[in-house]
Amino acid sequence: MTDPAAPPAGAVRRWPRRLRRLAVAGLVVLLLASLPWLWTTFSARGHRYDESDAPAADVVIVLGTAVAADRQRPGERLAGRLETAAGLVTGGRATVVLVSGDGGGASGDEPAVMTTYLAELGVDPRRVVADPFGLDTYDSCARAREVYGVQRALIVTQSYHLSRAVTLCRHLGLDVDGVTARCDGCGPALLAEKSIRDYFASGKAALDAVRDRPPAVRSPADPAIEQALRS
Repeated sequence: MTDPAAPPAGAVRRWPRRLRRLAVAGLVVLLLASLPWLWTTFSARGHRYDESDAPAADVVIVLGTAVAADRQRPGERLAGRLETAAGLVTGGRATVVLVSGDGGGASGDEPAVMTTYLAELGVDPRRVVADPFGLDTYDSCARAREVYGVQRALIVTQSYHLSRAVTLCRHLGLDVDGVTARCDGCGPALLAEKSIRDYFASGKAALDAVRDRPPAVRSPADPAIEQALRS
């Protein structure tokens, strides 16, 4: 005797097929969503280094991030970037530091704090050039080339951000290699959080690259890097 509450046999057979289709559709959506991240990850392969084995370049670009609560000192991650850049200069792998960040940032004047801290680390102030309009990674790369005439450089940031930074700069015509910044306060939870954030930020990076958008602030050519190299 057939149970009147039981689903038809055909409906039972259809559910596994529907589940498989849903799983395949989910994988396709995930792959499409991951394309920007895959682009930044694979484009940066062969261009990521530790401080100890970094190649040489005249210029090292340091990307800004939040300063400390007192607005006078760098935050932990920014300090790590600056300490790495100072190590590259004192180790003879770079000559001039371009600090690129938001001069009117919510946490404070990033390039000003960066410049002061580099001097404390022993970097000659004549070797430091500040760009206060590096409002994001894309703008920092675009302005390094368009405003400051940088063609070859190292770029310093933390590991979770490095592939995106290298890929954007190379897409914009800079011959850059990335150097992983020190990150003494970066525990597993913070690294996981920042890696997830960077995964989603890769989508904006890809869109900016496809649109070939100009930097938010356009400036005339600035010879500060060339002058610093001569000094």
